[in-house]
Amino acid sequence: MNGWFHGWRAAVRIARRDAWRSKGRSFLVLAMIALPIIGVSAANVTLRTSELSVAEKADRTMGAADARLSDAGYGGVPIYQAPNGQDTMPVKSYEDQPYPEGDADTAKAVPAGARVLKDTSGTAKVRTEHGSLHVNVRELKATDPMAHGMVTLLDGRFPQKDDEVAVTGQFLKESGLSAGSRLTVRNMDRTYLITGAYELPGDLAANEVNALPGALLTPLDQALEAQGMSGTGQNTTYLVDVPGPGGFTWNMVEQANTKGVKVESRAALLNPPPRSEVKLYQHPDWVDYDSSGEANTAMLASLATIVGLAMLEICLLAGPAFAVGARRSRRQLGLVGANGGDRRHIRSIVLAGGLVIGAAAAVVGTVLGVALTVALRPLLEDWLGKRFGGIDLRPLELAGIALLAVLTGLLAAIVPAVTASRQTVLASLTGRRGVRRSNRILPVVGLVAVLLGAAIALYGSVVTDQFLLVAGGSALAELGVVALTPALVGLFGRVSRWLPLSPRLALRDAVRNRGRTAPAVAAVLAAVAGTVAVATYQVSSEAEHRAGYEARMPNGAVSALLTQGDGRDASALRDAVRRDLPVDLTADLGRLTVGRAGCEMYSEAKGCGYVEVVTPKVNECPLWVTDADGNSASDHMTPAERRKLGKDWRCTAQAGSIGESGLVVGDASLLKVLRIDDPKAEQALKEGKVVSFHRPMVDQKTGKLSVRLVPDRGEANEAAAAEKETPGKVVALPAYQAPDSVESYDVGGIVPAAAVRQAGMTMAPLGAYHSTDALPGSRQRQKLDQDLDRLGADVDLYVEEGFTGEKSIVLLALTVFAGLITIGAAGIATGLAQADAEADLKTLAAVGAPPRVRRSLSGFQCGVVALMGVVLGSLAGLLPGIGLRLTERRQSEKWYSEMLDQGGMADAPYTPVVIPWQTLAALLVLVPLGAALLAAVVTRSRGALARREAG
Repeated sequence: MNGWFHGWRAAVRIARRDAWRSKGRSFLVLAMIALPIIGVSAANVTLRTSELSVAEKADRTMGAADARLSDAGYGGVPIYQAPNGQDTMPVKSYEDQPYPEGDADTAKAVPAGARVLKDTSGTAKVRTEHGSLHVNVRELKATDPMAHGMVTLLDGRFPQKDDEVAVTGQFLKESGLSAGSRLTVRNMDRTYLITGAYELPGDLAANEVNALPGALLTPLDQALEAQGMSGTGQNTTYLVDVPGPGGFTWNMVEQANTKGVKVESRAALLNPPPRSEVKLYQHPDWVDYDSSGEANTAMLASLATIVGLAMLEICLLAGPAFAVGARRSRRQLGLVGANGGDRRHIRSIVLAGGLVIGAAAAVVGTVLGVALTVALRPLLEDWLGKRFGGIDLRPLELAGIALLAVLTGLLAAIVPAVTASRQTVLASLTGRRGVRRSNRILPVVGLVAVLLGAAIALYGSVVTDQFLLVAGGSALAELGVVALTPALVGLFGRVSRWLPLSPRLALRDAVRNRGRTAPAVAAVLAAVAGTVAVATYQVSSEAEHRAGYEARMPNGAVSALLTQGDGRDASALRDAVRRDLPVDLTADLGRLTVGRAGCEMYSEAKGCGYVEVVTPKVNECPLWVTDADGNSASDHMTPAERRKLGKDWRCTAQAGSIGESGLVVGDASLLKVLRIDDPKAEQALKEGKVVSFHRPMVDQKTGKLSVRLVPDRGEANEAAAAEKETPGKVVALPAYQAPDSVESYDVGGIVPAAAVRQAGMTMAPLGAYHSTDALPGSRQRQKLDQDLDRLGADVDLYVEEGFTGEKSIVLLALTVFAGLITIGAAGIATGLAQADAEADLKTLAAVGAPPRVRRSLSGFQCGVVALMGVVLGSLAGLLPGIGLRLTERRQSEKWYSEMLDQGGMADAPYTPVVIPWQTLAALLVLVPLGAALLAAVVTRSRGALARREAG
């Protein structure tokens, strides 16, 4: 035991001195090991920091208070709730009856002796330098100690008087105002002094105004009520500070639940009660959607995959580094053997080198990873729009990452240690490498792994719906590609004959030294494969969401409709939109009216009616037909019959949703705004015919569309309650049915004004649709909001901006990580190649090669490694991404089939597989090119000319 200790201590001392003596080579080896550790430790600290702890979440939602009390929304009836304060349900079952109306008296649920801070929120429109802006208003005394942590002051101070407000920094950017400006609220005569700027840690992009309780929302509501307009929609919650050390206990929460009040309690969040004591979880109607064994299994599998990839990266990067180091120290190792050392001692020295540099790399990598997180934190927070929590360093996790690096470094040094110990003393002293044949078994094993892994992934995605099979098969296939890397590098070498001098030398050197090149290429392959897999999945998911997005109008079009009044402001509304926005074409819209003049839409006043479309009996969907007892006809159908009707046009056609009936009064200009190119529809409007976009509305035999003129809404409701036919005159209008392929958005049909007059019906202005030359900007909208404020009408203004994808920190982090790994691995491999081929470079200089050859050779060596790794990684990464999407497609089709069997209605699932061309372009072009240029820039053109050693 004592001899073993002294032998290893001597080996560690020799390794430490050798590392210090060869600083350049040691730095390269250290960088090889430290690079993945930087990425893994940075990812660990970033994820832990971005994930708020329970205490941090409580600070953002309730500040320093013990609890937040709010109305559960069930009319004050007793409720059950979960410890998180979000999941609730009434104690009594209301399956066959509506929930009670009214609000719960939240103040009555406050315990005696507790200190209370009101937090009221609402909405308002305020004037800006560019027009007006819709903002959230929060009446909260932000200087109260209980509010600490909910808002962060950036500049100035919070309001102290009723005529003062503070605003978010984002509001100042968009409004053009600044601290010291006067803020004017729409529909109010008074102004407010902006005293400071603050931010919401959970929403940095929020446009919010903070005022003292009762200083803004209440007087604004009074002013709006006096003008007959809708209020601010106030919602009040109470922050509660309970005396005593126990806080707001679970018993207090249950007591508040009896009054219909839900509670977010800090004590319940930090120390939740046992599940058996939570009455909500014992309720027979409760379904816990958050508890998923499959999700937990998938999470564990993902974590194991990440750890495995990290170990693979370290092994692939460190292995060739130790091999080159051992070959550079072969004379020293030969002297050890010449002085009586045996193979065991030589192995110990090489392994000790892995231990020394591995430990140093673990420390450096962990420290730099933490520093990288701290440096990039502000950028990540701004990009995601929310602040992270405090720097969360998990010592055990970071120590595990560091220990993993040391152990993996030792494992990576095993093969070089065994190889060095097998060399004879004479070969070590003379520096002869000998002839080594390539391994013929490894490529065969790799090919088998690729085929088997691809088959498993294909089986999991096509035959079953198991994600784990796809992930496992893809991982096996990727390992097979890694095993095939030496053989694939040899295939790349065959193209060298057609390349110029420098790239030809670089590629042949890479092929000749596969023991150094292949691991670096495989390291790049592994990193790029993960990025491409995630990119394929996320880009495909975004394409699915984009296809499922239901636009209200063509992209860039503007809808400005009056929601109240008799339409007298429609002309002024149209002119305001045309004046402030880049309008290209305008289509005026009207609505069909019934009853006395001046009735608003959906009015229940006496004498105010409405128009409804009468669907012909033959066009009614059989699935929705009911018998005399109120039973649905679908209950007596077989699954095959339901499936057939689920694709019937009578059941799948979607009616228009604009106005009360889906019909609008308009002309051919509306077709142009909606981008409908149908000459027959234009001709029909000229002839006074209705253009229908909803096939069931038109009687195919008569070619007419029937509407019922209901004279009084109240009488219609009474008839419906008595299960009688809706009273009213039915008018048949000649109609043209547009093809099913036409996209009409929310418009179910267009009724020309001539048809309205000819049928003896009445109409009123509704507003207008506008097409634009360019998407309106924020300043243009603010200017329009200001003009609409002056107009004083209630307007539903909508600008169709199209689908907007969500930003993903995962894809961004993986792309950056893959780029760093690629450049780092290729650069380090190039440095090792230069150190290993210094004699060849000296020979080139001696025979008269230009100085730029050395620089260009270095750049091409780096670019070759990066390009080979990126190409192979891109191909390997497509497999899991496509496999997961095919699995989701199978699940969606299964769900859709089951829904059709039950008589449900939905569009057929669309689960596309999209190749992430932008990510591939960045990885295949920019990363190798950047790596090559960087290597060429940092390489010296001239090296020290010296005598070449023999051997």
